[in-house]
Amino acid sequence: MKPCFGYIRVSTQKQGEGVSLEAQKDAITGFASRHELNIIKWFEEKQTAAKGGRPKFNQMLRQLKRGAAKGVVIHKIDRAARNPRDWAMFSELPDIGVDVFVATESLDFNSRGGRLTADIQAVIAADYIRNLREETIKGLNGRLKQGLYPFRAPIGYLDNGRGQPKTPDPKKAPLIREMFELYAGGQYSLRSLQAEITRRGLRNLNDQPLTLHGVETILNNTFYTGLITIARTGATYDGTHERIVPAKLFQRVQDIKAGRSGPKVTRHNHLFQGLFRCGLCQGPMSPERQKGRCYYRCQRQGCPTATMREDRLEEAIVYQLRKLQLEPELADHLEAAWMREGIDRGTEDRASAVRLQIADEEKRLDRLTDLVIDGTIDNQTYRERQRSGRLRLTELEENLANLPDADAIEQNRRDFLELMKTLCLLYEMADPPEKREIVENAFSNRVVAGKNVELEPYDWLTRHKSMISVLECDPERYTDTDMAGVPAGVGALQRLIEYSRSRKS
Repeated sequence: MKPCFGYIRVSTQKQGEGVSLEAQKDAITGFASRHELNIIKWFEEKQTAAKGGRPKFNQMLRQLKRGAAKGVVIHKIDRAARNPRDWAMFSELPDIGVDVFVATESLDFNSRGGRLTADIQAVIAADYIRNLREETIKGLNGRLKQGLYPFRAPIGYLDNGRGQPKTPDPKKAPLIREMFELYAGGQYSLRSLQAEITRRGLRNLNDQPLTLHGVETILNNTFYTGLITIARTGATYDGTHERIVPAKLFQRVQDIKAGRSGPKVTRHNHLFQGLFRCGLCQGPMSPERQKGRCYYRCQRQGCPTATMREDRLEEAIVYQLRKLQLEPELADHLEAAWMREGIDRGTEDRASAVRLQIADEEKRLDRLTDLVIDGTIDNQTYRERQRSGRLRLTELEENLANLPDADAIEQNRRDFLELMKTLCLLYEMADPPEKREIVENAFSNRVVAGKNVELEPYDWLTRHKSMISVLECDPERYTDTDMAGVPAGVGALQRLIEYSRSRKS
């Protein structure tokens, strides 16, 4: 009996769990028995034949070329190959003295007619796969344009069947949000974030702790903001699923990862790590511990900026916050002026401003399409700009949706005034991570120049000073537009107000 190999294949692991492999094996065994062939070795594969590189298939070809068997038996032509390259290697076996048998058909590979028939069937199999791929891609793109994600749900979401949007996992979604917030706070590197989020209980889809690559994949995935980005093409679509992470928080994380705001975690976890820069050379002020004290030093050689003790930095922060505080009498003046002015107009003005920004961003995205059609920009640049533009648009839509109503604005105004009367005390009572958050939200520019500490407050924190000046000089000149820099209910102000509320509770 002629010694032969038996080759059986299915396209996926899932198929391999069914009867397909056994059915092929039975057919080949029956064929071999009728034709006096002896199957001395089986090669079983669970991989598509549309692309080359199948390990079992290539291993079988190598052994056949070395003379390990006199022939090979396959179930059907499309089990051997569905791409021209693999079929070319397989169909040349008769030229080196290896017989090829097909269990379901009587094809003679030693005759011109038999090989021509086999070649035609192989071409048809390859064309079938191409057509199937095109139809599959067409279907996937249709789902994506509908805002549906036709693949497995990422960590933090649950699958709900075909044609249904993903929904947040009640256990994992809050941990995903915490993960972004932790990294955006600047106190964690990717590695320390991996350890912390594992400690809190987040697991991957296989119920295993996240790897470092897994952490980075999550932080890069726009799906959590409501956008679907396809990595292979770079295309971005608006999703219908519920977002877990605000676009502004996502962008903050991207800035940190890109190096525009570096991670601040160190072995000692210094209070102001990464918050201050040298005012003379713009280099970072790096902390170092000496004799039990923490010093911040510019690392640029030859820079005249001296070291600055951590307690000196804190003294400067407390001094500036005390200057920004409102005296109770002035706070009462400001509250009275706001009550006279009312709320409605200011609310509508802010909403109109955000709507105009949204309209501008939509026009910018439309122009991007024209630019790529005209050949002004390439596809890769288009995809990158489209992704950034959609993120900005999502953030603006979130801002519009989160604009507070009249009652919320009135409450936030009262909270703001209370905050401004106790700003310094709020800082002094805070723990280290909260102190960092207050400093980052209060001061836009933080530098050490020589022996001096320079802190420039954000506009929203200083605008009340100009409002009070107007009130003191001519109360009738005051209008609600004077408080445009104090965005009640959004941004940095809201973060400090919420923190103030949490301290009271």
